[in-house]
Amino acid sequence: MPLLSPDAVQEKLKKLQGWKLVDKEIVREFKFANFVDALRFVNAVADKAEAAGHHPDIDIRYNKVKLALVSHDAGGLTERDFELAQAADALSTKN
Repeated sequence: MPLLSPDAVQEKLKKLQGWKLVDKEIVREFKFANFVDALRFVNAVADKAEAAGHHPDIDIRYNKVKLALVSHDAGGLTERDFELAQAADALSTKN
């Protein structure tokens, strides 16, 4: 999958709420009511990520989950990073 240009990355970030560009990754922190809800979210993201063959870096701290996305194999951000970010956003409202 081809890398996105810096301009394309900025345009795509405008369509995502709460995601930031940090170095070469897009990053967002999600907050949940409790640890169990945070784990439910992580498991749902894991299912989507596994199906897509694209795995985020995940940091869990009680009720907070931080996701960092980058296509390591491509050496930067690609369309699939933004697809998984959108999926994570949708899943966050279900947990």
